[in-house]
Amino acid sequence: MSRDKVIIRTSVIGILANVMLAAFKAVIGLASNSIAVILDAVNNLSDALSSVITIAGTKLAGKLPDKKHPLGYGRIEYLSAMIVSGIVLYAGITSAVESVKKIIHPEKPDYSVISLVIIAVAVAVKIILGRYVKAQGEKVNSGSLEASGSDAMFDAILSASVLASAVIFKISGISLEAYVGVVISVIIIKSGIEMMIETLNDILGTRADKETTDQIRKLLTQEPEVRGAYDLILHNYGPDKNLASVHVELPDHMTVREVDRLTRKLEAKVYKETGVILTGVGLYSYNTGNDKAAKIQEDVRRRVLSHDWAVQFHGFYVDAEAKEMVFDVVMSFDIQPREGLGILYEEISRAYPDYKITITPDVDVSTTD
Repeated sequence: MSRDKVIIRTSVIGILANVMLAAFKAVIGLASNSIAVILDAVNNLSDALSSVITIAGTKLAGKLPDKKHPLGYGRIEYLSAMIVSGIVLYAGITSAVESVKKIIHPEKPDYSVISLVIIAVAVAVKIILGRYVKAQGEKVNSGSLEASGSDAMFDAILSASVLASAVIFKISGISLEAYVGVVISVIIIKSGIEMMIETLNDILGTRADKETTDQIRKLLTQEPEVRGAYDLILHNYGPDKNLASVHVELPDHMTVREVDRLTRKLEAKVYKETGVILTGVGLYSYNTGNDKAAKIQEDVRRRVLSHDWAVQFHGFYVDAEAKEMVFDVVMSFDIQPREGLGILYEEISRAYPDYKITITPDVDVSTTD
């Protein structure tokens, strides 16, 4: 079964379960005059609405690329997740307001044994639903489903707290349900804010997964001609839709034909093993058969990496006859690139005053550190 079908099927199951739970809890809450149970029902209803939006987002994100959006619609899933987080946040704020009102103007609830049994069954259903949805999310790498599964497990805890307050009231006559409602509201608000922050991070772009970048570098450097792979940048266009660019370091004697054959091989290998499409493979050449160049490179490397903020040194090439030297330096976010370049130009120029030096600063996007 395809990824989209798994997400849709799981979401439909979640919708049906949450609508049924919301209906039962709403009836119990109104009958027993319990704000905590009513808010728990609202929470289930918001979960069902979230699943509806997840389905809509998945369907839209699955649209084929076209002339207007040649890289597809995968990022719509992030927008749908933002809407879901907004719904959760709104539900939490509304619940908090109603709970505070009940604290100011308290009303005693009236729980029946049947209502307590139904709430207990609802807790068990939420636990089963949460484990199922989360497992399906992990299976198809769907952040939305994994979040829904975790949320369902958390809802089970909230429902259990409502059940506990009801039992306490039946035994002692002490009503805690309005205060339990406040706790539930705060937790729902916190969940909505966390979901929104996580989705914003996805939209803004975050550091690429280290496991993935390490795997790509390993695949590239398995080829004997490739001495190193640098400047790897992943561009995400939705879950499991990644494009990438990279620089590989090759010996200076390779012909254009040899390079062409090698880069095509690298692109095919990376896509087969990781699903990542290499849209651009840039080149660095390194000196071969030149002891003087090797000594200069080692000296410059030592000088550059003596600074804590210099994360990586690569792309070095020197032409001893023309007195030209070029290399790249990856700088951490602890220093401004302009400042770092100024320090390096001063030090390297002092050591090699006759050379024209070109230093390219790189961003610490996906280093192996």
